[in-house]
Order: sequence, then C-alpha cells, then structure tokens
Amino acid sequence: MKLSYEQVRHIAWLARLGLSEEEVDKFSLQLSNILENFEILKQVDTGNVSPATHTIPLQNVFRKDDVADSYSQAEILSNAPKQAEKCFNVQAILE
Repeated sequence: MKLSYEQVRHIAWLARLGLSEEEVDKFSLQLSNILENFEILKQVDTGNVSPATHTIPLQNVFRKDDVADSYSQAEILSNAPKQAEKCFNVQAILE
C-alpha cells in the first residue's frame, strides 16, 4: 500500500510533527514499506493459534509484604525533637 504525500502530511499533522519536504518523502517510503509488510502478515493463517497477551508466561516477582516487625506510631514519634498533631514537626526550607 503506497501512501500519498497528503496522507503522510496528515499523519504528521495528527502526530503534531513538523516535517520538511525531504522528511515527508522519506517517511512516505518507510511507512508504505511497513504497511506492505502488514499486508503480507495478514495472509498468514492464524486460525489454530490461541490468543495470548504475552509470548511468555508471566509470574509475580514481588515479595510478600511483611509488616510484623514494624514500629508503632508512638514509638517512632518518641524520637522526634518536635511533634505536631501526631506528625514530625520540621522547619520549613522555603524561600
């Protein structure tokens, strides 16, 4: 499928790309080549292939959260030099 000059300009406008004349010519050939490859891929029989979202099986690689060793709020705030409304009170560093 050959893309016309106007089609490439329209695609560039949709993508908010400012293309020069040389770039439009270059991308016209490249995009046309990509579309031709997709046309070839459409001819492949995928009737016996089950749908999949990933090519490899995924598994959760995160560890389980362990909160058994956490401190209470009172224990944490006992080390604070200044407290305000059950929070650390620190000096502002804004100019």
